[in-house]
Amino acid sequence: MKIFDSHFHIINPKFPLVENNGYLPPDFTVENYVEQTKGFGIEGGAIVSGSFQKFDQEYLLDALKTFGENYFGVANIPIEMKYSELNRLDESNIRAVRFNLKRGGSESLKNLVELSNRLYDAYNWHTELYVDSKNLNELKSTLKQIPTFSIDHLGLSKTGLKELFYWAEKGVKIKATGFGRLDFNPITAMKKIYSINPDSLMFGTDLPSTRAKIPFTFDDLQSIMNSFSDIEQERILYQNATDWYKKNKLQ
Repeated sequence: MKIFDSHFHIINPKFPLVENNGYLPPDFTVENYVEQTKGFGIEGGAIVSGSFQKFDQEYLLDALKTFGENYFGVANIPIEMKYSELNRLDESNIRAVRFNLKRGGSESLKNLVELSNRLYDAYNWHTELYVDSKNLNELKSTLKQIPTFSIDHLGLSKTGLKELFYWAEKGVKIKATGFGRLDFNPITAMKKIYSINPDSLMFGTDLPSTRAKIPFTFDDLQSIMNSFSDIEQERILYQNATDWYKKNKLQ
């Protein structure tokens, strides 16, 4: 089974890190990632900028260059970034802007609509949200103003699942990642989301699982393989995310 890892981090000590709530992550280089996922069948993926990387782009460009063409970047973008720099990012396979509404380190919520629409109009980039689903209801009017987005880690909270299902029905991508961060059974929620929208779910390892109560292991991947048919797995583990990241390149 081919896998597209829709969500992982690279933490290269050669590039700047910024403490977030007193936290600095351990190193996790491209070489560490390749070693830890050996034998998984990974054929592409999305490197996601963490709160501790703030607005640094160079680590991301370096990692993308090392991985090659089937890997894409999700960057923390400041609203004042010039188009000359944005052009460079787009040419380097960056395809999305991330808003970390849970931990900060990204552009603020007040600029979500303006920046999301600007990047979508200019580059067809989408928006990725690290948000607790229990807060989705109060964000509904804001989120309806942006063209296309995904939600990390199955929304994190059982109390917000109803809102998560609402957005899956509206065509929003939901990342099946960070199982060790959740307060509910991920497979049960994934079954419901798949029944609502088979194109929604995108698997990711979330490596190196910074600050997760339980880090990712192969057992998380195995639980998906044991719970979904081959056709369902092909969508969740590969096709949905591949389509999501590749289609966002303007022709």
